Amino acid sequence: MTEQQPSLEEVKQQCIFCQIISGEVPSKRVFEDENFIAVLDINPASKGHMLVLTKEHYSVMPQIPENVIENLGKVAKALSRASLRAFQAQGTSIFIANGPTAGQRAQHFMMHIIPRIEDDGLGITLPEGQIQSEVQEKIQNAFLKGAEQVFGKSFEERKKENKEENSEVRVKEKNNEEEASLDDIASFLTGK
Repeated sequence: MTEQQPSLEEVKQQCIFCQIISGEVPSKRVFEDENFIAVLDINPASKGHMLVLTKEHYSVMPQIPENVIENLGKVAKALSRASLRAFQAQGTSIFIANGPTAGQRAQHFMMHIIPRIEDDGLGITLPEGQIQSEVQEKIQNAFLKGAEQVFGKSFEERKKENKEENSEVRVKEKNNEEEASLDDIASFLTGK
C-alpha cells in the first residue's frame, strides 16, 4: 500500500517559511516584492545573512515559474549591493541548496545571501578535483543531450538565437544608457 502524499495546502500549513511569509511567525524582513521576501536568518553565518524566499511554496528551483525566477537575479543583485554598503562587506556568498543531496534542509526554496569580510572564518570553498579530458567530454555530451530535451533545441541553435537577441538588446541598452545619462544630467542641473 502506498503512502498518500500531503496536499500542497497541508505542506504550506506545516512549512515554517510559509508561516514566516504569512506573518504567523515573526521575522526581521529586509525586502519584499510581489514574488519574494528576504528575512534575516535566525542562525546567521555572518552579520546580515539573509534568506530570499519565494512567497509561493516551491520546494526546489525547477518548480518555480519562469516569470518569477527571472527576477531572482535582480533581487539578489540589489540585496548583495545593499549588504556591501550596509555592513562594509567585501563580498557576498550567494547560494541555493537545491534538494536534500545539495544540502537543502527545509522544503521551501530559498537563496542565501551572506555578507563576507576577509578572514571571516566561513569555510565556503569547493574542493578542486581532477578529471580526464575524455571523461569531461562524455559528461559534456551527456549534459548537452539532457539540456536539448529541456530546452527543445541544441546548444548551437540556442547559441545562435542568443547571439541575435543580444545584438538587439545591446542596441536598446545603448539607447537607454544615453537616455539615462541625459536624465541624470537634467536631475543634477535642476537639483531634482
